[in-house]
Parts: sequence; C-alpha cells; structure tokens
Amino acid sequence: MSDKYQQRRFDIYGYEKIDTEVLEAIPYEYPEKNTVVEYITDEFSSVCPWTGLPDTAKLIIRYIPHQKLVELKSLKYYLTSYRNVGILQEHAVNRILDDLVKLLEPKFMEVIGEFHERGGISTKVVARYEK
Repeated sequence: MSDKYQQRRFDIYGYEKIDTEVLEAIPYEYPEKNTVVEYITDEFSSVCPWTGLPDTAKLIIRYIPHQKLVELKSLKYYLTSYRNVGILQEHAVNRILDDLVKLLEPKFMEVIGEFHERGGISTKVVARYEK
C-alpha cells in the first residue's frame, strides 16, 4: 500500500475490543421443542482491517435453542462492539457464530451476513453450527 493511502487511514481497533463479556444468556423453558429463533438487524458494522473503511451488513442470527436464549440487550451491545473493529467480513460472521455457540450451546445455529455493496461487490457469508 502506498504512503498516500496510509495518511487516509481511519483508526481501527483489534479483536480485543469485541465485547464478549457483555453477552448474557437466559433460561429457555422449552428445550424439548425445535423452535427456530431468529434475530435480524440492518445495523451491523465493522471496518476493513486494511483501509479502515466501513463494512455494513444485514445480519441474521437463526438458532434452535437447547437450554438458553441470548438476552437481547446484551446481544445489541455485543454487536455494537464491532463498530470500529478491523475484521474481514468472513471472519466477523464466524466470530459471532463462535461466541454465541460458546454462550448458548444451541442445537443448531446459523449466522448470515449480507454485506452491502462496496466497490461494486456485495458479500454474503453463511456460517453454521450443528450439535
């Protein structure tokens, strides 16, 4: 990368700013059922680790809970912690899946990131976990 672009770089944070400590689980009262829970937001954002330019996405988190649900306020704070983190789109989706699987131990989980077009290309990333 030439020096002229280094001067235009925005501040970005490392993975240590992803706030997994804020995530909370609450008890699920119907573990015998295969209920599909889906959370959708159009407000997910992170930044390109090389340029600092924003990556925005529609994020869909779909899962079949076992014993726990994610508390929604904690999920919102967790997702917001990505705002200035330099992370590739593919890595962000997989990291979210890993963190939520660790917290919830679901029967099934899928995280879909539909990243908005930048430079003429949009990206869709699908990461799955099945017990």
